[in-house]
Amino acid sequence: MFDFDGTVAVGAGPVVAYAREVARHADEAFLARVEATIRAFDAGETDRFRDGYDIVGTLAEESGIDPEARQRAYLASRGLLGTPDAAAELAPGLAEILADLPRETRVVLATNAPAAGVEPALTAWGVRDRFDELIYDTGKPAGLAPIIERALADGPVLAIGDIVENDLSPATAVGADTALVGATAATSTAEVTMRAETLADLADQIVAWARAAQQTPFTTPSER
Repeated sequence: MFDFDGTVAVGAGPVVAYAREVARHADEAFLARVEATIRAFDAGETDRFRDGYDIVGTLAEESGIDPEARQRAYLASRGLLGTPDAAAELAPGLAEILADLPRETRVVLATNAPAAGVEPALTAWGVRDRFDELIYDTGKPAGLAPIIERALADGPVLAIGDIVENDLSPATAVGADTALVGATAATSTAEVTMRAETLADLADQIVAWARAAQQTPFTTPSER
């Protein structure tokens, strides 16, 4: 079960697009502050934020921009996903992972993002057909647990994401395995099944997990 932003889709384009939309309501230095903070986050120089979207939202709030304006800016930026104004790319290694997974492995995308732009991006990257289900507006963290529980009824689940609180902790709580990727993978103290900065670095582990899951009898957490 993959997260989207920061996991399947990488690159600062969508976040910068959000920042540009917010900047319409902010002071002239806002965009520069966001870009500098994103660079610091990616370099591991700050642990104040969860991801790039959190950077933009937090700095916008500190600049006095109200929640409604922030939400409008976010939705406007999502409409640009995959265009030159919000360029993103498929995470390195993901296409190979999807190709190497057993055909029986069910692959799900579960994201807090709205649907706008997501499926066209997956199609453009040539991986849409490998996803069995796309779930939008999940309301993570609370909304992820029921999705994971339903999936666990059919067998083991590996939740893959870049934000522990949203993508992984709810999965751990209901008995799923977890894989942490992204800027916080090296420094996070969270207990996860596997971790690395990129999906490419985890490719062998993820494929091995999926193959083992196909061969191992499974009991749900309530049966253990």
